[in-house]
Amino acid sequence: QVQLVESGGGLVQAGGSLRLSCAVSGSIFSINDMGWYRQAPGKQRELVATITRRGSTDYADSVKGRFTISRDNAKNTVYLQLNSLQPEDTAVYYCKAGVDSRWYWGRGAQVTVSS
Repeated sequence: QVQLVESGGGLVQAGGSLRLSCAVSGSIFSINDMGWYRQAPGKQRELVATITRRGSTDYADSVKGRFTISRDNAKNTVYLQLNSLQPEDTAVYYCKAGVDSRWYWGRGAQVTVSS
């Protein structure tokens, strides 16, 4: 059984920063692409950033220059550094990972940005 557990969410003022982590555990042979998505109240889940096993990254236009995705393959962990946070970044942030040809999701971490 594969599990993804996010951590690092919380409440922050506009302009502040947070760092999210997502640790993958369980029966794992190989973790391929990993990514972060978010879902705000009343909105659909949207892509935030992705990273390949080799470290190639891609970002939603709304977060480019403010968020940074990274990963530690030895720890089976992906990170999301969130800087210059704005109230519109408030959402539940979900981790997604491709593990052994299947996709898995975490349960989410709440990020709330106050104005």
